Amino acid sequence: MDYKKLLERARKNLPESVITSERFEIPNVRGHIQGNKTIISNFFQIAATLNRQPEHMLKFILRELATPGEIKKNLVIIGTKVPASRINEKIYQYARQFVLCPECGKPDTKLVKEKNSTFIKCLACGAKSRVQSKI
Repeated sequence: MDYKKLLERARKNLPESVITSERFEIPNVRGHIQGNKTIISNFFQIAATLNRQPEHMLKFILRELATPGEIKKNLVIIGTKVPASRINEKIYQYARQFVLCPECGKPDTKLVKEKNSTFIKCLACGAKSRVQSKI
């Protein structure tokens, strides 16, 4: 047998979860609505997964949702009722803008400030791209 046929046979024997699962998965928001406020309990876990400062991420999300909010202890309190699906949508938008490399799509990046500009520096492929929006 040649190499390609052996590779195909090995791939067929792998479980489906190994083939389709991504290395990088953003956790969904967990929290609840209390009165007219939304409380997020796993915001710091999400920020850690994205390898970004919670304050930076929160500033973006609050601006996008056009609502007040704050960090209190290990919770994030948003000043209005916001469905989790909408918050998740903004977190994915944040990841596309500030985390994922525009060249290779990998999440292994860091934000670098140079003068008045912010760049995404990819640790995987070495690309450096200017961030479009300012926070």
